Amino acid sequence: MINTAEIQSFYHEAFRRLDGIRGIPPINISFYPYVGINHTIRVRDGEVHVRISELCRDMPAAAHQALALILVSKLYRKRLARDVTEPYSEYIKSDRIRERSVENRRERGRKMLSGTQGEHYDLDELFNDLNAKYFSRKLAKPALSWSARKTYRILGHHDSTHDAIIISRSLDSIETPRYVIEYVLYHEMLHVHHPTVHHNGRRYNHTPAFRRDEERFECFHQAERWIEQNVRRLKRAVKKKAR
Repeated sequence: MINTAEIQSFYHEAFRRLDGIRGIPPINISFYPYVGINHTIRVRDGEVHVRISELCRDMPAAAHQALALILVSKLYRKRLARDVTEPYSEYIKSDRIRERSVENRRERGRKMLSGTQGEHYDLDELFNDLNAKYFSRKLAKPALSWSARKTYRILGHHDSTHDAIIISRSLDSIETPRYVIEYVLYHEMLHVHHPTVHHNGRRYNHTPAFRRDEERFECFHQAERWIEQNVRRLKRAVKKKAR
């Protein structure tokens, strides 16, 4: 196992490479039990504090070197070539680390669900109708919930780790046509039906098969058009509530 002193040397090297300074600030390395794969670098009182995800403690030296360059480059807002970051990227995309990360999130992460019954629409009812119409009632029902707060950037998302579909509360309005909420929910149901494909270290969420099924939704074009035309109104409603 690589030791902390060696990891520390990678950060000294990264500072020299990216800044060229001779006086390297004191660097403190620690490992933190983040739920996912997260790392932070902060400068406080002239010292650099690096927190590395516990999941990455056993990374090979090349991956730790690449991570050091990635984190230090953020301090200087410098971009790195892909070949520089590749050892780290390849490591965290490996099946072993991906599985450990998912299991960690499943065991320790929490999914806050606010319920399926909204003021105007019931997600349970919508799911059952869509399941019968497009999936012959064969799609296993995940946990369903409206989001805790109104959002406009993300109208829905599927969390495979916690087997949950969350729909933005912004859509639970008398002004939103039923087919729009059905479309957003149907899109997330397709993520259950077409799980993420991993190939050569890359993730593919919207495969050709996914896109073909998405266009089977009978109000596909109308729903897309409504969302495009109303996103500004949804944004105003969110910001008004935040004041």
